[in-house]
Amino acid sequence: MADGQLTAGAVAGLVGGELVGNHDLAIAGVASLDEAGPGDLTFLASARHGEAFAASRAAAALLPPRFRDLPGGPVTRILVADPRTAMLRVAGRLAPPGRPTWGIHPSVRLGRHTTWTGRIEIAPGAVLGERVRLGRDCRIGSGTVIGDGAVLGDGCHVEAHALVAPGATLGDRTRVKTGARVGMDGFAWVGDGPTRQRVPHQGPCRVGRDVEIGANATVDRGSLGATVIGDGTKIDNLAHVAHNVHIGAHCVIMAQVGIAGTTSIGDDVMIGGQAGLAGQLRVGHRARLAAQSGVIGDVPSGATVSGYPARDHRAVLRQTAALARLAPLLTSLERMTRDHADSD
Repeated sequence: MADGQLTAGAVAGLVGGELVGNHDLAIAGVASLDEAGPGDLTFLASARHGEAFAASRAAAALLPPRFRDLPGGPVTRILVADPRTAMLRVAGRLAPPGRPTWGIHPSVRLGRHTTWTGRIEIAPGAVLGERVRLGRDCRIGSGTVIGDGAVLGDGCHVEAHALVAPGATLGDRTRVKTGARVGMDGFAWVGDGPTRQRVPHQGPCRVGRDVEIGANATVDRGSLGATVIGDGTKIDNLAHVAHNVHIGAHCVIMAQVGIAGTTSIGDDVMIGGQAGLAGQLRVGHRARLAAQSGVIGDVPSGATVSGYPARDHRAVLRQTAALARLAPLLTSLERMTRDHADSD
């Protein structure tokens, strides 16, 4: 088997699946159902994509056992309980991330008393302030700025043109993606008109372990208290976390979400894209906030909300269905009113 390839049998072993078909079939890449070619592995997770599966040109497919005998599509099939997760494992094996180039480029500017442990990669044009502390195996991308007194744990990766502001801390294995800003001054003012003055922000920004902060996302520092992001939380591109926000562990926050100041979010919360949260709210553990929700009140633990103002998702669905039924009734009522008027 050539480099960068796996057999179907090897894929089945990697993901712990049951192989149906050609054990020796070569797999060179992964692709979606409609884009996969004869050397690719694809996956099917839902029956609604059955037509695309039947038309797929993929060499093999990952799919749940209930789709074992689905007509059409790739003959070689690997049966797994969770095809999406299995696909990620195979993709990581076929196209592993690039290896770091350990060392410090000559163009890097290092401030006084900056320290690190073990291996480190600092790419061209990066600037590190004074008293920065980096853990083992940290990677700093091109043009990145790490402010005075910032602390990065082991295995952190700050990508190109990102900024970690003075005093911010990142836990082990945290990743800050391209263009993101961590530890910025928040948006807070007092007074009116020409007397309006900025509120100084002197609180810390503390990011936990195994966190990901997406491209061009912004996390503000606290004004007096801290802004905190819990372990394992994933924040998508272009999201904004304001000053003094506390986000729990293992949350998932989608693109363009905005969280206003001093809001507290529990553990394992999911927030859909473009949702907006007003300030000083409490969102309980395991809550689900649908895309484009406008959250202006507290959300209990375990609740699922949607709409504006955000409220119980099932209630929103019932109201939407009722409005859909109301439209033809209004049309009939208007027709009856016109007919009555004509008869007069």
